[in-house]
This record gives sequence, C-alpha cells and structure tokens, in this order.
Amino acid sequence: MPVTGDQQLLKQLNRMALVRQVSIQPGLSRAALADVLGLTKSTISLLVRELVDEGWLTESELLVTGEVGRRATPLHLDPSRLALLGADLGVDEARVVATNLLGEVLDTRILTYEDPADPASCIRLVALALVKLAKRLARPAGHGKPRRVLGVGIGLHGAVDEALGLLRHAPHLGWRDIDVAGIVQTHVAGSPLDGLPLYMQNEANVAALGEFEFADQSGTDPLIYLSIGYGVGAGVIVNDRLLTGLHGYAGEVGHAILQAGGPLCQCGRRGCADALIGLGSLLGRERPSHPALENLFRRVADGDPATCAAVDAAGRQLGILLNNLWAGFDPMAIVIGGPALQLGDTFIEPARHVLAAYAHAAMLSPPDIRTSHFGAQAVAVGAAALARYRVTRPLDVLRIERGTGRATATRPAGLALSH
Repeated sequence: MPVTGDQQLLKQLNRMALVRQVSIQPGLSRAALADVLGLTKSTISLLVRELVDEGWLTESELLVTGEVGRRATPLHLDPSRLALLGADLGVDEARVVATNLLGEVLDTRILTYEDPADPASCIRLVALALVKLAKRLARPAGHGKPRRVLGVGIGLHGAVDEALGLLRHAPHLGWRDIDVAGIVQTHVAGSPLDGLPLYMQNEANVAALGEFEFADQSGTDPLIYLSIGYGVGAGVIVNDRLLTGLHGYAGEVGHAILQAGGPLCQCGRRGCADALIGLGSLLGRERPSHPALENLFRRVADGDPATCAAVDAAGRQLGILLNNLWAGFDPMAIVIGGPALQLGDTFIEPARHVLAAYAHAAMLSPPDIRTSHFGAQAVAVGAAALARYRVTRPLDVLRIERGTGRATATRPAGLALSH
C-alpha cells in the first residue's frame, strides 16, 4: 500500500524529532530514544537505520550497561558526510561558509563587493561563491570525503519577508524590496545547489540560531542575540521557536526608544538605540565604511579620551537596552555580537555595570551576558544553522506555508524557497 502524504509527513516528523533529540543529548541509545520520544523500539530502529545510511547519524562504541541482553549503542550526529551552507550579505563585505551538522566550519570565503549600491551584483557574487563551495564539498581535494549539502541559509542586514525571499529594507545598504531568492535561484540553476531548499532571515535572527543550534545552547531558552553593527538588532528564541513577528520585523530593537528627545535617528524618531548605541552614531560625520570602523577601533585601542568617553556613554545606553530586553523576555542569556565587539571592554563593561545596578535595585539575578561564540563568522555560521533549524522542524515549515497561503512551487526554477 502506498504511503499517503500524511503518513510521509508523520514519518519525517519522527525522523527529525529523533535527529534533534540526538543533537541535544548526544550518546543516547535506541532504547533511550524510544522512551524519550514515545515511539516503539522497532520504529526507532528503522528510523535510525535510515538516518545512519543517509549520513545524519553515526554509532560509537557499545556501552556496557550491566544489563542482560544486547548492549546499548550510543548515537551521535555524523559530522563527516553532510553539510550546510551559509552566507552573510554584510554591509561592507560578504562571507560564505560550509559547516558540518555540528556547526564546525569546513570552508569559508570573504567576498568584496564590486559595487555595494548594486544589490543584483552583490547577490550574484554570493550565489556563485556558494556554488563553488558546494562543488568543493562534492569533490574534495586530497583524502577528504564528498559531502551532500542539505540546504542553504542567507543572513540579510535588514527587514526580511522570509516567505517570499524578499529583503524589504536594508537601510545601511540602501536596498529596498530586493528579490534575493529570485536572484540566487537564477545564478545556481544547473549547479549542485539547484533544487535544494533556500532559507533566509535577518542577520540577528540567524546569529541567534547559530548560538542556539551549534554552540551547545539548546538548553538556553529563552535566548536573545543582540547584534550591534552600524545599527542594532536582536534575534529572540522562546520555547524552541524563532520569533519573527507578524510581518517578519520582530527584534528591530534598534528603534526602541532609550532616551526621550535624544539624538535623531535615520528612521525619524529621536532617542532610538541605533542613534545611541550603533557604530554609525559613534562615527559621527564619517561616512560608514570599513576603513572608518577600523579608525574607530584603533582610537579606542590607543585610549583616545574623546573616543573612549563616547564609547563609554554608548555602553551605558547598551546597559539600559539589556535591562529592557531582560524585562521584556526574561531570557536565560543575552549574547552580544557584531562588529561592536571590537570596541572591547570600553563598550561592554559599562553595560554590565548598568545592568548590575538595575538588578541590584530589583533584588533579582540578571540573565547571563556573554559574547558571541562565533565572532566575525556569527551571521554566516548562523545562516547555516538556519538551514539545520528549518530542515529539522518540518511542521514549522508546513505551518508557515499554510499561514501565508503561498505555495513554494510558484518560485522560479533553482533553489526551492523554503520557510
């Protein structure tokens, strides 16, 4: 009897639930997985056999349990046969990476835009670099093993319509209503990436997923990733779900008001986090650019009094924002990432002091504040994590598709836009 669509979905849900459980608790046996997931041992054995054959799972040495009968075989995610691709379409440059299922970086490339004002050329550059990565994974040099790519993720610096693959607005790039998915699909047609699922999200959202999926933080929930570059954004994960909001704009904390009547923000409001904390505000009249940022970081490292005072003030405003995020979401941890980390303790320590003072006044313990596990790679690796996150949660994909009423089959040929 043929398997119906509902049966296929149920099987895929069980398969990916098994994968997620092994990623959270490496070393579980088949029997332990059956208990945790509420499935029969025969079903678990069948699913494990398939997942091992496909490269998802691997078995390690047998465990001696002391019990009579077959000894338990620990299961782990297999880091050697599958791969994920991620891209960061940054403001000053782009970065593409390949990772294994554990988030370990296998290959990386930093790309320089020919013309940052031309989104089509920038996206084409990234798409072709991703194709090259996929080809290298399929035909590795030396004694490396070929790898199968599961999916592609892209982190975008702006407001993203994930369902349609559109970048709605990237203020620091000057891009608006860009069909990122369509452009990528055009340039991967006929390549090893043709037909693979494509996922895209705001850069802070994917960086949050990088910490959640790959940095052993799956037990840290709720988790907030605060990205500080030219502007400020946040990725929020609550109950294993990435919060994207009604229109995909959740986490735009750069436009939370921190100071009534404060400095004018480019959005038209006054006192926004962007205008008080973002690196664009610290550059003053300098045009935002990579050299300008390097000069800023150098002045801080050299202890320039005026620059350090401005950074200290921005750090104190960061402390206010951390308190507001704490009050709004009660997270276990807030991870700070982005180029602003290069300002070092001159920026971070004032924020910690301000948050500690608020916590003391409220007689509460603040959330753990730490810096990004992946540093400059956070968005690109996070984009790869977005691919793993979506692939292993097929029911979320189905909900998004039904909720938007948009069929993925309406996309052009190439990568299959997924949600």
